[in-house]
Amino acid sequence: MITPLTDRDTLDQEGLERVVERMINGGVSGIFALGTTGEAPSLSYRLRREVIKQTCRIANGRVPVLVGITDTSLVESAKLAQDVVDYGAAAVVTSAPFYFPAGQPELKEYLEQLIPELPLPLVLYNMPALTKVVFQKEVISWALDQERIVGLKDSSGDLTYFKRMLAMAEAHRPDWSLMVGPEEILGEVVLMGGHGGVNGGAILHPCLYVDLYHAAKAKDLDEVRRLSNKVLALSGDLYSVGQHGSAIIKGIKCALSTLGVCDDFMAAPFHRFHSNERAMIAEILDKHGITS
Repeated sequence: MITPLTDRDTLDQEGLERVVERMINGGVSGIFALGTTGEAPSLSYRLRREVIKQTCRIANGRVPVLVGITDTSLVESAKLAQDVVDYGAAAVVTSAPFYFPAGQPELKEYLEQLIPELPLPLVLYNMPALTKVVFQKEVISWALDQERIVGLKDSSGDLTYFKRMLAMAEAHRPDWSLMVGPEEILGEVVLMGGHGGVNGGAILHPCLYVDLYHAAKAKDLDEVRRLSNKVLALSGDLYSVGQHGSAIIKGIKCALSTLGVCDDFMAAPFHRFHSNERAMIAEILDKHGITS
């Protein structure tokens, strides 16, 4: 989920309501707040708590809300987890702490310290492009033996890595949930036995991604191919408007703003698209038939 903002430390409350309702009405199975698309590391700790409190209030138990607690500080991660349990969150999610890249033994030790302080189940978040650290086999093997760790979201885009993690989970922990971040490989991942995706594009066009998931679960290969091509075309257009790594979040926020869903203010150090880029986003929405 994106974090709708009206300025650098103010939540777009009405926009958040429309974003959450859009996803739930589109059939999503859950909401992941304070992730990468949610610009979590750029938000104040006060605002992060407000986002979760309001998201859980709006969702009202209709779908589980998972909360990103990734931070450079173990203490702050634990504090946030302890607070959001009172708001009604279902689980917490953490990637490797960023800035200082941890070795695998250090990453395991970090999790060993964090887990006892968490009041909720934990999902691991493999995001090496931003954290510089991969949850390697030795850490995953250990994590599979930890009852409190219930799954993995992999945003590496590496299908070989995902296959290996899936094989390990199937052999040792069949109840583990393995989800993929890059939406362009959602169909393939579910066909190979993965459990779904945590995809930014599903905020904009949830029905498309939900339909793709169900087609893959049903092993309807023709429909998977058709819907995967639609996802690929949409992401290829939408995420190529900007010139930098922020283009994905800017594209989603600008598209939602163009549709009147929420404000497209970006947390520092980024800024929203300008008028020429906004016009390009409007053309993309029209091309893909996204009108509301």
